[in-house]
Amino acid sequence: MARPTHRTPDALLIIAAVLLLAVGLTWVVPAGEFERRVEGTRTIVVPGTYHTMEADPVPWYGFFTAPIKGFTDHSAAMIIAFVLLIGGAFAVLNATGAIDALLFRVLRAARENPAYKRAVIPLLMTAFSIGGTTFGMAEEVLVFLMITIPLARSMGWDAVVGASIPFVGAGVGFAGAAFNPFTVGIAQGISELPIFSGWEYRMIMWFLLTAISIFFVERYARRVELNKEHSILHGLTDTGTTSGELEEIPLTGRRVLVLLLFTASIVLLIVGVNLWDWYIEEIAGLFIAMGIGAALIGGLGGNDAAKAFVAGAKDMVAAAILIGLSKSVLVVMQDGHIVDTVLFHLSNAVSGLPATVSVQVMLFVQFAINFFVPSGSGQAALTMPVMTPLADLLHIPRQAAVLAYQLGDGLCNFIIPTSGVTMGVLSIAGIPFGLWLRWIGKLVGVLVLVGMLFLALAVTVIPW
Repeated sequence: MARPTHRTPDALLIIAAVLLLAVGLTWVVPAGEFERRVEGTRTIVVPGTYHTMEADPVPWYGFFTAPIKGFTDHSAAMIIAFVLLIGGAFAVLNATGAIDALLFRVLRAARENPAYKRAVIPLLMTAFSIGGTTFGMAEEVLVFLMITIPLARSMGWDAVVGASIPFVGAGVGFAGAAFNPFTVGIAQGISELPIFSGWEYRMIMWFLLTAISIFFVERYARRVELNKEHSILHGLTDTGTTSGELEEIPLTGRRVLVLLLFTASIVLLIVGVNLWDWYIEEIAGLFIAMGIGAALIGGLGGNDAAKAFVAGAKDMVAAAILIGLSKSVLVVMQDGHIVDTVLFHLSNAVSGLPATVSVQVMLFVQFAINFFVPSGSGQAALTMPVMTPLADLLHIPRQAAVLAYQLGDGLCNFIIPTSGVTMGVLSIAGIPFGLWLRWIGKLVGVLVLVGMLFLALAVTVIPW
């Protein structure tokens, strides 16, 4: 598999730089705090109560001691464990081959029957979008490129279509997620909101974002099919790494049962968070049970299942480290009593603006931050502790703040060179970044406008 050749700073280095900056800021930013009160399960900032206090800067060695405080913070430790356990559980599910087999079955039917051809892009992009909205499919799309790019070429399309089917499909599902535990779940947990609450509104947004993306890719595919010169890759030497025939993966009875188990788990998740107030512990337990059930039904041996679980958890280690380090930034700012000072000046900067405008500012702040922290869970851990009380001060629903975060994080992923997934997809497909940016930029522009509309409705119409 080809590796991206860009040399942008790693997210870990960026967070470390932010931590160092936070230590320095405690020496120059005046200390201050708001009064807070508890309302139900939420801790609310009381507007108009900000006052300065005696400075308490963090010593220079705080840069080295802060990370352990971030990792051992109770809320951060729960989220880190949650991410690792769910990553392992889904790896066991994938190890059964059930998802790969289902995808291949659809692709083979499309190749053998031209009547099914027009359904390929909508069906597959919807499937990948469901993966993005339910379990945060992201890095996994790199594997599916080995199937979708050869398929696209065999149908008269190009590598752009083949790459877009899983990448754009999963990406819009990720941005409009209703049940993604790694973004919405973490952000809502930090914001003291019931996990996956407001899923009905997010499902409407997910459906519209997915439909727009399918239309965009489908229209491009038809143009390329009619005239190869319409391909953005026309005239370029094919530098992609995918070629050859698709390898058959049989959809056995066991794999069908695994898929049914996965579907039942998602349904149970929806019921649990809405009727039984499930939180991180229960959701993690559900997916662990799903992983065990998938291993038993799928015929994985105990050792194979254990190895798959460890490999899946290992894939989430980078995200777990970013979450812990992001929390350490907040710990430093709290120890130096400058968090509320930042909130005070941010709220003053946008005070007087309508809530519909203020929430758009939050969207573009998240959009910009994602260039430097291209990790959904890491960005949630870094920004939501500030955005949540800011939303309270601006009289913006916390759900809208979470919505601004997930849209800013998810939609930005299509165009940032700091994302390993984005650059890996383009490298595998042989698509120059500049050409991709000009092509996908049109879609991202439309999706951002739609997201802004949903944010405006979230602060004016929706009764959270």
